[in-house]
Amino acid sequence: MPLYDYDLITIGAGSGGVRASRRAAAMGAKAAIVENLRTGGTCVMRGCVPKKLLVYAGHFADDFEDSGGYGWERVDPGFDWPALIKAKNKELDRLEAVYHRILGEAGVEEVFATATLADPHTVEVDGKILTTKTLLVATGGWPMMPDIPGIEHVITSNEALDLPELPDRIAIIGGGYIAVEFAGIFNSLGARVTEIIRAPQILRGFDDDVRNMLAGEMEKKGIDIRRETVVEEITKEDNKSGGAFSLKLKGGGTIAADRVMYATGRAPNTKDMGLGEAGVELDGKGAVRVDEFSRASVNNIYAIGDVTERMNLTPVAIAEAEAMVRTAFGGQPTALDYANVPSAVFSQPPIGTVGLTEAEAHVEAGAGGGIDVYVSHFTPMKFTLSGRDEKSMMKLIVERKTGRVLGCHMVGMDAPEIIQGFAVALRTGATKADFDATIGIHPTAGEEFFTLREKREDLGRGEA
Repeated sequence: MPLYDYDLITIGAGSGGVRASRRAAAMGAKAAIVENLRTGGTCVMRGCVPKKLLVYAGHFADDFEDSGGYGWERVDPGFDWPALIKAKNKELDRLEAVYHRILGEAGVEEVFATATLADPHTVEVDGKILTTKTLLVATGGWPMMPDIPGIEHVITSNEALDLPELPDRIAIIGGGYIAVEFAGIFNSLGARVTEIIRAPQILRGFDDDVRNMLAGEMEKKGIDIRRETVVEEITKEDNKSGGAFSLKLKGGGTIAADRVMYATGRAPNTKDMGLGEAGVELDGKGAVRVDEFSRASVNNIYAIGDVTERMNLTPVAIAEAEAMVRTAFGGQPTALDYANVPSAVFSQPPIGTVGLTEAEAHVEAGAGGGIDVYVSHFTPMKFTLSGRDEKSMMKLIVERKTGRVLGCHMVGMDAPEIIQGFAVALRTGATKADFDATIGIHPTAGEEFFTLREKREDLGRGEA
């Protein structure tokens, strides 16, 4: 008789948890996965996928407007927010069904419940006891909100994807990628957007040229970015006052809005799971502390994805899942390499980035002779006939001594698609000479990276 009910129980059926469970099952492990919301997790059900579908919807407004420059008779079609949400939900239902199918075909048992650890090998689910040799925590993260008066009136990115109607005015608090992306979505679909940030600039942690470029483009589109501004209180108002909610600002002043959205960060989803009681070490934010092999402080317990607060990207969680399965079930201890992982912000215009920011490169290459920086600003070819006032920016950061490209950044149309390819170049140690020797495809935006010749003289880091 087996010592345990399962070889692997995974808590959390997001992209990482699903991948680990079905890969372990393919290696012969008896596996179960526990989920208390929707199979597919944050990215597929409450994040990347539905959010990008809404971004696509917003692009049509610009396309209709730009069509006149290309000889089309200008039209001003109406927009139906409920129809968009209905279509988006239909696609999410389809994707969830796909996840159920691939788990079933892999032989992974799905358990729809909330899991709590009784000990390192025992999971309680709705009063039932399940035992496992190996446990994987893949519960992701959840939006955080500050403790201020009136916070019960706000929505997060979760609810923003399912609003019954498009608000006329929305205040978005936060300067990270989620706030920036939703500011672009609501603005492009016709809402008046005020984005409120504590910092001097949006997107802390990104390259300063990228941050400044995007902020300028957002403001040209009509998004009101309120910098170094703090909301102290949110009050529900009578509609006659001009807004459903009033935001009281520190230092004076108010902002009226029909909806208030907070995107001020996410916390690891570990509360009330019994992890600490089972001996699993957590950090100050509640993230599971893991070693290079995604193993927690308890030997048979692993954790991957956003719950570990390492690099919160869906493809990273999937790669961590593959490495974890090879470690725990394949006899091949595998650590993930987090260097030169590309990322994108689906803002309007979007961002694509891989490698070091200029500030980071100054630190890494400073002792070895410094860096060279190449920057280009230009109007995308699509807008030359439409007359749209939107620029693109491309930036290369190069280690002066070796010529190695340390960072590659872009703001502008198709930036994520373009930067994806350059991630291969940075991972293989491409130099500026390699870029210069490459013949581009003309006419494309991507070829601009191969024609950058003039070094920027001012290499100040710009602490924003």
